[in-house]
Amino acid sequence: MPSKYPVLSSMEVVKRLESFGFVFVSQKGSHRKYKDATHVVIIPMHSTIEKGTLKSILSQAGISLEDFMK
Repeated sequence: MPSKYPVLSSMEVVKRLESFGFVFVSQKGSHRKYKDATHVVIIPMHSTIEKGTLKSILSQAGISLEDFMK
């Protein structure tokens, strides 16, 4: 059974997180830290974000896949 999580670019993930109110905090190497009022999320700034990494990011952010993909 294929995964329902897509492979996206890191910039697409950042744009969508920013639409949920996340703001850039800092960067160390190729990893950027974003936060909102209650969550902190680390985004690897690579060409693509793999399915498992996206699942982890959404879990940390408290966002469902359905809401994220709207």
